Amino acid sequence: MSASPRPAPRKVIPIAPAEAASVGLYEAHRKIYARSIQGVFARWRWAMVFLTQIVFYGLPWFEWGQRQMVLFDLAARRFYLFGLVLYPQDLIYLTGLLVVSALLLFLFTAVAGRLWCGYACPQTVYTQMFMWVEEKIEGPRSARMRLDKGGLSMEKGVKKSFKHLVWLGIALWTGFTFVGYFTPIRELGMDLLQGRMGSWEVFWAFFYGFATYGNAGFMREQVCKYMCPYARFQGAMFDRDTLIVSYDAARGEARGARGKQQDRTGLGDCIDCTLCVQVCPTGIDIREGLQYECIGCGLCVDACNTVMAKMAYPPGLIRYATQNGMAGRWSARQVLRRVLRPRVLVYSALLAALCLGLLASLVVRTPLKVDVVRDRASLARIAEGGMLENVYRLQLMNATERPQRYAISVSGLDGLSVAAGASLEVLPAESRWVAVRLQLPYGTAPAGSHTVHFDVRSEDGASHVSEKAIFLVPR
Repeated sequence: MSASPRPAPRKVIPIAPAEAASVGLYEAHRKIYARSIQGVFARWRWAMVFLTQIVFYGLPWFEWGQRQMVLFDLAARRFYLFGLVLYPQDLIYLTGLLVVSALLLFLFTAVAGRLWCGYACPQTVYTQMFMWVEEKIEGPRSARMRLDKGGLSMEKGVKKSFKHLVWLGIALWTGFTFVGYFTPIRELGMDLLQGRMGSWEVFWAFFYGFATYGNAGFMREQVCKYMCPYARFQGAMFDRDTLIVSYDAARGEARGARGKQQDRTGLGDCIDCTLCVQVCPTGIDIREGLQYECIGCGLCVDACNTVMAKMAYPPGLIRYATQNGMAGRWSARQVLRRVLRPRVLVYSALLAALCLGLLASLVVRTPLKVDVVRDRASLARIAEGGMLENVYRLQLMNATERPQRYAISVSGLDGLSVAAGASLEVLPAESRWVAVRLQLPYGTAPAGSHTVHFDVRSEDGASHVSEKAIFLVPR
C-alpha cells in the first residue's frame, strides 16, 4: 500500500506595515489678498464705516450743558447719557439695553443673515479701514502679492514701514477715544499733551489700541472664523426663508471660461473667473454653498454682477436669496412676502414691548435716589428732654442737571419727628451723605422694632421718594 502524498508547504508572504498618514490638526494660515470692488454693497459697507466711526470718534467730544454728552465715570459711579444721569442702582437699564441688542441681532439674523458681521461689526469696520490703507500704500491686489513675494528692498521697507505707522496711528487714536468714554476726553487730551495721563488710562489706551492693530492688521478673518462665537451658532438662527448670499447653481453650472462672443453651448452663466473668491474678505468660494466663514458682506454679489454686465448676462447669479426662493425660483416680491413669518413677528413683538417698557420707565423715572443706613454704633439712645433717639445715615443722589434742595420728613409712629438734617442742598449729579436723627417721646411706643418711612421731597415737588426703615424702642 503506497503512502499518501505529503501536502505542499504553505508560502508565507510578509506584509509590511503601512506608514501612518500624517494628519495635521490645524491648517496653516494663508494670507488673503482681498481685491477691491465697486458696487451697491461695497458702497453700503463704506457708508456704515463712516457712520459708525463718526459716532465712535465724535461722540465723546460733544457736550451736554457743562459736561461730556456720553461719559461712563466709573470713579464717581456716574453714567451720563445725553440728558440722563444714571447710578449703579439703574443697572436695570443697562440690562434692558443688552437684551434689546440681543433681540435686534436675532431679528436681523432671522431676516437677512449676518448683516451685523458684514456691515457694522467693529472687526469688519476696522479691517476694512486697514485694508484701504494697505491698498493705498502698497497698491492693488497683484502689486501686494508681488511685494510680499519679492525680497528685501528699499521700496518694500519704506512701504511696509509707512503702512504700519499709519495703522499704529489709527489704532492708538482708537484706544485714546475708547478711554475718552470713561475719562472726560478733553481733560484726557490735556493730560496726554502734558504727559500726566494716569497709569490706568495709559494701560487701556495701549491695550485697546494694540488689540485693534493686531485684530484688524494681522488676524482679520481669523477673528471671524475662529474667535467669534456668532459664526458658530448663526446656523441655528437661520431658516429656509432667511436672506443669505447665495449662488444660483441651476443657472451657473456647468461653469467654464469663454469669451463674450464665444459659443456657450452646454455651459452655464458662471465663466469661472474666480472674481467672487478674490474679493471675499474671508477667502471662501460662495459657489460651494453657504459656509460659516461667510460674513454676508455682499462683495461677491458686486463682483459677479460686474462680470455679468460685461458678458451681457442678466445680473443675480450670486445674490441675496432664500433657500425656498432658490428652490421654487421665486421672484423678489415672493421672497420678501415671506419676511413677515411667525418667527420674525415674535422677535419684533418682543423687541417693541421691551423698547416701550424701557422708554416708559425712563419717562416716569424719579431723578432722586435715596438709601437709608442705620448707625451701627448706636442703635437707640436717650437724648436730652427724655426723647428716645435713633440715628440714621441717608444717601441722597441728585440725578438732575441742576442743584436741588430736599426736605426730609418721617411717618409711621405718633410723635416721631426729625431732630436734625431735615433739609439740605445737593449739587447737580452729586451724591451726598447726611446724618439724620429721629426722636420719639419716651414711653409713647411699645418696645420692639417699628416700621417707619423716610419721605424725601424736592422743594419744586418734581421728585418724591419714600424709603422704609426700622425704629428701635428698647425694653
